Amino acid sequence: MATLTAMNSSEPISHTSPAKVDLKFEIVVIPVSDVDRAKEFYSKLGWRLDADFDSGQDFRVIQFTPPGSGCSIIFGKNVTAAAPGSAKGLYLIVPDIEAARKEILSYGIAISDVFHGDGVYAGGDEPYLFGRHRVSGPDAGHGSYRSFASFSDPDGNGWLLQEVTTRLPGRIDSTTTNFASASDLASALRRAEAAHGQHEKRTGLRDENWPEWYAEYMVREQNGKELPQ
Repeated sequence: MATLTAMNSSEPISHTSPAKVDLKFEIVVIPVSDVDRAKEFYSKLGWRLDADFDSGQDFRVIQFTPPGSGCSIIFGKNVTAAAPGSAKGLYLIVPDIEAARKEILSYGIAISDVFHGDGVYAGGDEPYLFGRHRVSGPDAGHGSYRSFASFSDPDGNGWLLQEVTTRLPGRIDSTTTNFASASDLASALRRAEAAHGQHEKRTGLRDENWPEWYAEYMVREQNGKELPQ
């Protein structure tokens, strides 16, 4: 007879498992009341229109993809029974919160000022900030994951920009280094350039091997490892 051994809850649990079939999260359904109005809004944002299928009767589905995203949204007629505007907590990850906010403003779309949370749960804020107080301005230390700006589509579906420059360990495949867009790569290069400038100040020497230093910095930053000094 097999014997079952209880595991102490304080013991570390290994999450290592054999390789499995890739499961790529690809679609989020957005409930809207006016399909054409929603299409105009997301077009105005500069998102890529992937599809607009209309049966000509009682079904229509539209798909948009944000720049640099591997996940798309769909909305339409008879696509979902959810109440229009009920989608909240839709995160858009950006490398530069101020630049992303400025771009959205340039499209004539209302967006909040940049803010960060104070870590205090109040329960009265937008649900996609977990009920925390909003404090005006970006996080003082510009910590990754800590600065936000929010906006909504015409139905009230809530979007949240979140600045992420360095991923926490374990959040990405550590064997690869990928950038979703040219903009993401450019932002990473600028951060590496700034850090390398500080490196040269500390050493008092011009670093002839700066390409290798940049590369090491960018790989470590993306993998959440200690950055070169």
